[in-house]
Amino acid sequence: MKKKNKTLWYLLGGVALLVIVAFVGKKQGWIGGQKETEVSVEATARRSIIEMVSASGKIQPEVEVKLSPEVSGELVEIYVKEGDRVKKGQLLCKIRPDFYASDYSRSEAMVNEVKANLANSQAQLASSEATFKNAEASFKRNQQLFKEKVISQSEYDAALAQYEQARESVSAAKQSVQASKYSVASNQASLQQSGVNLAKTTIYSPIDGIVSLLSVKKGERVLGTAQMQGTEIMRIADLKSMEAVVDVNENDINRISLNDTADVEVDAFLGKKFKGYVTSIANSATSASATATTDQVTNFQVKVHLIPSSYEAAIKEGQESPFRPGLSATVDVHTNKVNKVIAVPIQAVTTREPEKDKAEKDGKKENKDDKKKTDKSEPVKSIVFVMRNGVAQAVAVTTGIQDDSFIEIKSGLKDGDQVIVAPYLAISKNLKDGDKVKKVDQEKLFSAEKKK
Repeated sequence: MKKKNKTLWYLLGGVALLVIVAFVGKKQGWIGGQKETEVSVEATARRSIIEMVSASGKIQPEVEVKLSPEVSGELVEIYVKEGDRVKKGQLLCKIRPDFYASDYSRSEAMVNEVKANLANSQAQLASSEATFKNAEASFKRNQQLFKEKVISQSEYDAALAQYEQARESVSAAKQSVQASKYSVASNQASLQQSGVNLAKTTIYSPIDGIVSLLSVKKGERVLGTAQMQGTEIMRIADLKSMEAVVDVNENDINRISLNDTADVEVDAFLGKKFKGYVTSIANSATSASATATTDQVTNFQVKVHLIPSSYEAAIKEGQESPFRPGLSATVDVHTNKVNKVIAVPIQAVTTREPEKDKAEKDGKKENKDDKKKTDKSEPVKSIVFVMRNGVAQAVAVTTGIQDDSFIEIKSGLKDGDQVIVAPYLAISKNLKDGDKVKKVDQEKLFSAEKKK
């Protein structure tokens, strides 16, 4: 009896094993033909696609003036504070003027002194000219008397010497006057420079705007730009006109043109997009330097003007702009656009290598005739899998521009084609032309992949 029971259990176990093997074999395609691959399908549709270049950077005013003093000294007065609105020509701060005032007084005294010297030289010239006229008249009389043999040779020579001496005195007096004039001009220039330096101790606003940065305090000493770089005192910014300055990679810079429209997202205003357009594209890379290495990232600076009407709603009462200089921003520049073109999800497009390349990778040898036919390397093809009658068919396509989700199909597909869009692993590696496929709901497919 026990022997019969054991035999029965063995038979039941064998039947169960056969059922499991049959079920798994059916699932894997070992029994009843090739296994069907579960895929998600989407019909082709016509869409508008906007190609974009994304870059990040900072918000800044289009006009921002950095103020540094032209003369050095102690700041004795600061009449504004950070955030104040100022007008062009408004007094901002003052440097102690004592040194420059005394220098001006000294220069003024020197001018008066050389002017007196000039007057003295002119008086000497007048005296020399009068003496010369007298000597000239006397010489002419003696010359006539000498011709008439009335005076001796020595008397004539004395008259000639006196005449020439008087003439040279006039010439010397004229040179002295000219030198005095040059001295007056030089000292007047020094006086003017002293006056300019004295005037530079008071600093005025060059534009209308906001004090966006105040770097110093009353009592600090500042260095003038006459010596070197100078101390930055403050910045005046015109916040009515703002721009985003971003760094664009060298691979994308040639796709951007002046006046291209752009969407600007500012980190401080989450969920809001502002409009702008490209106003400037740098000709030189920001990383260009004598020490630049080949592995450094090469970027080009691009400026995007923010259109005021796009951020008017964000301006609070009493503000000129909702933006503060230095805010982080992300810019999407619209470089190209096509309307009503056949488009598919980006993940639906993959590539397949030519059969020749596959054979070489698999270690297969080509005969001489095949080698002659395939001497020219064939390019890698872009393909899309289309589901037709439960079978995946590989269709070679020509692609165009793309956005974040869709890519333009220029040739290879027509309206209404059932394109396989998921799973990505099957499209990119596993699917082959002619494979059996089964359409399933995309959400169900994604859920199954997550469980795996």
